[in-house]
Amino acid sequence: MPSSPSRRAVIASGTAFLAFAVTSCTGNPAPSPSTSTGSPTRAPEPQAVFTFGTASPPLGLDPALNSDLESYRVSRQILEGLVGVDQTTGKPTPLLATEWKESDEGRTYSFTLREGVTFHDGTPFNADAVVANFTRWFNFPEALRSQAPGSSFRSVFKAHSDQPELSVFKACAAISATEVQIQLTQRFTGFLQALTLPAFAIASPAALASGTADILDQTRAGQAISVYASKPIGTGPFMLSSWDESGLTLQTNPGYWAARGEIATIRFVTYDHPKTRLQALLDGKIDGFDGVTVGNFDQLIKRGMQIVQRDPFSVMYLGLNQEVPILKDLKIRQAVEMAIDKETLIREFFIDNTARATQFVPPKINGFNNHAPSLGHNPEGAKKLLAESGYAGEELKFYYPLNATRPYLPTPEKVYAELSRQLTAVGFNIKPVPVDWADGYLQKVTTPGDHAFHLLGWNGSYSDADNFVGPLFGSKTGEFGYQDPQVIAKINRARGLPEGDERDELYHTINEEVAAAIPAVPIAFPISALALSDRVLHYPASPVLNEVFTMVRLKP
Repeated sequence: MPSSPSRRAVIASGTAFLAFAVTSCTGNPAPSPSTSTGSPTRAPEPQAVFTFGTASPPLGLDPALNSDLESYRVSRQILEGLVGVDQTTGKPTPLLATEWKESDEGRTYSFTLREGVTFHDGTPFNADAVVANFTRWFNFPEALRSQAPGSSFRSVFKAHSDQPELSVFKACAAISATEVQIQLTQRFTGFLQALTLPAFAIASPAALASGTADILDQTRAGQAISVYASKPIGTGPFMLSSWDESGLTLQTNPGYWAARGEIATIRFVTYDHPKTRLQALLDGKIDGFDGVTVGNFDQLIKRGMQIVQRDPFSVMYLGLNQEVPILKDLKIRQAVEMAIDKETLIREFFIDNTARATQFVPPKINGFNNHAPSLGHNPEGAKKLLAESGYAGEELKFYYPLNATRPYLPTPEKVYAELSRQLTAVGFNIKPVPVDWADGYLQKVTTPGDHAFHLLGWNGSYSDADNFVGPLFGSKTGEFGYQDPQVIAKINRARGLPEGDERDELYHTINEEVAAAIPAVPIAFPISALALSDRVLHYPASPVLNEVFTMVRLKP
C-alpha cells in the first residue's frame, strides 16, 4: 500500500546524536546540562501529574536482572548509574560520578563520586555502595542467571566470578568514600558507554539485602523476581509509590540532588493493544504512549496529536534456533532468508523511513557494513534449496508474542501472519505458537526450547557496534543455538580495539560472517515513535530510550 503524505511527514523528531561518532571519554568531562544542580534560585516544587500509556507491565524493577523495555522505562526514573548519556552527542556524561580518568592502557578507570547524594531509603551513596553493586553483579550465581535471562552483566563483561579467566571485569575497589577504581582484565573500548545501561544503575545495598535481591521467590507478569525487584531503591528523581494490577505510580524524590523538573507524579498505565492506547490518548486519559503503529499514525495526525519520532536504533529479526535439528542445515536457513519479502513487511507494518536490514548493526553506528551479503527475496530459489536439503515437511514451531508493542515490533501478530504466509508459500510447515508477552514470552524464546522460529528484536542501549553483535552472537545462547568460535574471537578482539579503521573493518567482517551463517534473519531497522497530547511541550525522545521524565515540559 502506498504511503500517505501524512505518514511521510515528520511531525517532530527525537535527538539525533547517532550522527556523531561516539568516543571513549576520559579526563574531566564538564557537567551535563541535564544533571546540573541548577541555578542559585530555587526551582518551583513539582506539581504536575503525567500519565503514560505502556504496551505491557514491567517484568520487574531490578534493572540488573530485568532488561525488557517497560522495566527499563520505569527503572530509569528510580535508579541512576555512574555515567549518563548526553542527549545531543550521545557521549558519556557525569551522573553519579562527576569525573573519571583512564589508565593502564584502558584497563583501569578511576571515578570521582558525587557528594551529598542519598538513596531513597536515606542511606548514603558512596564508594562502598558502588563496590557492593559491582560485587553483586560479578558474583551472580549460575542458578540466578538461569532464572533471569535479562541479566546484562555477562553480555557486557563476558563472564562472572565463576569463570574469572574469561571475564573482562576484574575488580571494583573503594579508594576513599568518594573515589572508586574499576579494573578490567583487558581494554574494553565501549566500557564507559556500557556503564550508561540501566543494568549498571546503583541500588541501595541496604535495600538489596532487605529485599533479598538475589532470591527470585516472587512472580510478576510471568517472570520470577525478588522482593527487591518490586520495591527498588535508587538515587533517581522518582520513587516507587505503588504497583498493582491497575498500573504503577512514581512520586518525585524530594531529596533529589539535581533538578526535579515539573512532574510530581508519574502514572504508568498498561493498554496492551494499539487501539486502546490510541483511544486513551484521544479521550484524555493519558498524556502520551510509545509504539505508534502504521494503523494509528494517520488517525493521530487527523486528530492533531503530536508524533515524536526516534532515530532508528533497533533491529527486528526472525530468530532461527539451530538446536532444532532441521535448522542445523545451512540450506534450510538460506531457504528461510530467501522466502522472506522484507520490502512487503516494512511497507505494510512499519513507519515510513524504516530501512531494510541485511545485518544487525544499524547504519549510523561505526562498523556498519555497506556490503553485507544478502540472499534477497527469491521464493523459487528457496523451494529449490528445500528440495536439495531433503526437507520433508516436518512441523516447525513459530513463536510470536501477543499483546506486545516494542519499538522494533509494533504489531507482532500481523508481522507473524505475513511471515508465516511467506514461509508456507515456499514449502515450510509452520505451527503457530502464540504466547502472551506477560506470560514469559521473552524467557521462552531466549532460553533453550523447541522454538524453531521466533519474532524478536534488539534495541541498542549505547552507541557501539559491540552492543549489537556482542549480546546476540558473542556467545552461544538458547535463543539461536549458534556458536562460531571464530566470530566470537573476532567480537572479543574488536571490543578492545581503539576507535578507528581497524576496528570498523573487523566489525565489517563480523557482520559478513554472521550474515553468511544466518543464525537469524534481520528484517528491518525500524523507526519508532511516541504519541503525545498537546499538553506536552517537550519530551526527551532518545534513540537509546534514555528518557527521564524530569526533562518533560508541560503547558502551564
